[in-house]
Amino acid sequence: MAAPSAGPLVRFEGIWRHWGRGKGRWPVLRGVDLDVPAGTVTGIGGRNGAGKTTLLRIATAILSPDAGTVTVDGIPSTASWREYHRRIGFLSAGDRGLYARFSVAGHLDYCARIAFVPRSERPRAVEEAMRHFDLTALAKRRADRLSQGQRQRLRLALTVVHRPRVLLLDEPRNSLDDEGLAMLSAAIDDVLARQGAVIWCSPAGEAQPVDFDQRFVIEDGVLRPGL
Repeated sequence: MAAPSAGPLVRFEGIWRHWGRGKGRWPVLRGVDLDVPAGTVTGIGGRNGAGKTTLLRIATAILSPDAGTVTVDGIPSTASWREYHRRIGFLSAGDRGLYARFSVAGHLDYCARIAFVPRSERPRAVEEAMRHFDLTALAKRRADRLSQGQRQRLRLALTVVHRPRVLLLDEPRNSLDDEGLAMLSAAIDDVLARQGAVIWCSPAGEAQPVDFDQRFVIEDGVLRPGL
């Protein structure tokens, strides 16, 4: 594994991204710069369509920026694919990403495999993820037989099963009750205790169950300091 970087754990430099083509092409992100230090939680707000999800998808390398770079732990998103993705956990917005006929344990085992968890460590990783999100009793239940809140807890467990250093969370409180929010907060605390970092994106003005170390809002494609 590559040596940890001495700089910010996550760095966005000059990120531009456009949508559309020809005369209808427009910038959703305009020169975004952001440093996220280890041991911190960064909150990013904005209206629907402001570019929050686009920024997170660029951070995962699912999308490529039209200009600019993203680094995690000093590793560019365009460099070592394996080492870059071992360090990040991404929760997308909504309730997608689960396979109807896969069991809870089956989902977690599969995710641990593609997240490069060593074979000998996978059973423990799966057990710990289920325990943290109170899914142990549901281990054999199919995803399409879970409630919305249980599905969200499973999606969060998939995000952290490989113990990433960076959590990228897109509207993570979706369908969670108070107990689920406490589980999410505990997962964030675990990441911070390991000197990781969290980026939490949510609609502007939505109350959150965590304290942010820095807050921003995306307006007209520009990242600005937020309240």
